[in-house]
Amino acid sequence: MPRQIIPLSARKVDGTKPTEKAQSLFDGGGLFLLIAPQKYTQNGKPLPALKGWRFKYRFGGKPCLISLGIYPDITLEEARERRQEARNLIAKGINPSDVRKQRKVTDSLAQEVQANTLEKIYRQWFDKQKMEWTAGHAKTIQSRIERDILPMLGHMLMSEITTRDVLAALRIVEARQAFETAHRIKTIIGQIFKFAKASSIPGVLSNPAEGLGQVLKQPQTKSMAAILDPVILGRLMVDIDNYPGTFIVRCALQLAPMLFVRPGELRHARWKDIDLEGAEWRLPVEDTKLLLEEKANQKGQMHTIPLSQQAVAVMQELHPFTNRSQYVFPGRAASRVMSGNTINSALRTMGWDSDTVCGHGFRATARTMLHETLGISPDAIEAQLGHRVPDRLGSAYNRTKHLDERRKMMQVWSDYLERLRYNAAESNQDNANLCQGAG
Repeated sequence: MPRQIIPLSARKVDGTKPTEKAQSLFDGGGLFLLIAPQKYTQNGKPLPALKGWRFKYRFGGKPCLISLGIYPDITLEEARERRQEARNLIAKGINPSDVRKQRKVTDSLAQEVQANTLEKIYRQWFDKQKMEWTAGHAKTIQSRIERDILPMLGHMLMSEITTRDVLAALRIVEARQAFETAHRIKTIIGQIFKFAKASSIPGVLSNPAEGLGQVLKQPQTKSMAAILDPVILGRLMVDIDNYPGTFIVRCALQLAPMLFVRPGELRHARWKDIDLEGAEWRLPVEDTKLLLEEKANQKGQMHTIPLSQQAVAVMQELHPFTNRSQYVFPGRAASRVMSGNTINSALRTMGWDSDTVCGHGFRATARTMLHETLGISPDAIEAQLGHRVPDRLGSAYNRTKHLDERRKMMQVWSDYLERLRYNAAESNQDNANLCQGAG
């Protein structure tokens, strides 16, 4: 016959003091109060009693034990209610321990969802992505998000942000006529949500930026200003030779159309990478426009830029003026490079507006005229431009391919520019003679 258990009273539960050993006060039906042994401070003072409700039961023929809470947070009556809830589950063939474990997981997920604001996940995404970006690109991304998105959406939970919320933030960007920026920010937000989904961040089930490109105002696409008319290009060559500014800037203007490298690559050119006797500029891949990951994979490789006779002549004239600096085109301080706006400012000084020509536009000029006017192979042109494209057989881009062809191409191109310059100068002289005759 099982031992009869006298139900506990509130007085006994509250009045029983801890001893040197653990105590169990039984209430019946598997419920009991576990009183931990008395603990003391370093000064010997007794600490408050620690009492916890436990429920002991059998499920599937095995003994089980779960906690029902701490006294006095959970009173005797509340503990009995929890015991009954557990017994009801057992009667339905459900293990209360499994339910409690699932509840803990659910509660933990709920807490994590409540902590996952857009700003928090953006920081995680940014820290990962910036390892693959240049410092300048990372700064641009950070500026766009922290200026235009975090003030409106940063405090919101990822699980609660809707397409309407994202669109409202982007409309504010559009209001200042920054239509292209709005599209770029939309893409960034989409990448953050894709990162969250791929990382299994709780609460992120959809991408609220998806499809917004169709409702945002489309930016007016504007290509880099480039001259494609040989006559106009010849006039520009004449103006460059007559540039009234500094000698160093004039040399940069002369080399920009001849080499058609990216403006930043030209400005950062270093004398140690230039072999005037061998007539080539061996530009380290790390200094080109590549993702950090690509630069790491191609570390130590060089992008060879053949130098025409004309280009070598310009650099030989320039060398005595700037060889004390590591840079071919130093700025006001020899340790720094020429300003990024120098070339374009010089073009404007000569009267060439931004709709006609810009420093970066020389690349488009060369690409088009080399192929369409001079009949040069597109493969050689793209290789010279340093584009990350496979060859016609689909193999990976090789920076040494077409080098012999490119040497010939760069000389042909410089000779062509020289002819255009000569024709333009002759035309100017003829016009001048006509004016004098008319006078």
